[in-house]
Amino acid sequence: MRITKLAHACVRIEYDGQVLVIDPGAFTDPGAAEGATAVLVTHEHQDHLDLDQLRATDAPVYTISDVRDRIAEADGDVAERVQVVSPGQQFDAGVPVTAVGELHAVIHEEMPRFHNSGFVVDVGGTRVYHPGDSFTPAGGPVDLLLLPVHAPWSKISEVVDFARAVGARHSVAVHDGLLNDTGLAVVGRTLDLLVGDDHAYERVTPGTDLRL
Repeated sequence: MRITKLAHACVRIEYDGQVLVIDPGAFTDPGAAEGATAVLVTHEHQDHLDLDQLRATDAPVYTISDVRDRIAEADGDVAERVQVVSPGQQFDAGVPVTAVGELHAVIHEEMPRFHNSGFVVDVGGTRVYHPGDSFTPAGGPVDLLLLPVHAPWSKISEVVDFARAVGARHSVAVHDGLLNDTGLAVVGRTLDLLVGDDHAYERVTPGTDLRL
């Protein structure tokens, strides 16, 4: 098993000949999805969904209907590879995956809620949860939480409470592309202090393989 944290919200999971890439968006270096056997997209925002990234692979794309619609408007060829999933659905993307939740976190009460699906990926018995842009619990035990540590829609207390609620033994920062080094250090110190003694939190530089 190999799990690589790429830039911002993108993660690459390799296991038993399968290569899953989650959320290769516009904030991630081009080519993030090259070589993928499956791509998972949580929602339609550009930092998670980028058509050029999807055009760089011929892999099936698993996502929600709203994202399928955005893709179809822009590129019918890519849309033909999209397989729509719904909340709670279990599906085979080369490894077992469960779709979790259906709404993006609240950005502001005056803005409409976007749809969002997190994904729990079972990698040889290790359960990896990417929530996209939500604080929706995984609905079961998780070994590795890909923790969105910073966004215009979040505050650090919500990040801490979400990590505690999921209860994974290990969390790795994602959704960190808008932070400079000072911000990363402040967020890291806060999470180290508050998430819990029995919970290992780390932030790794993009391109780094995670050690589980």
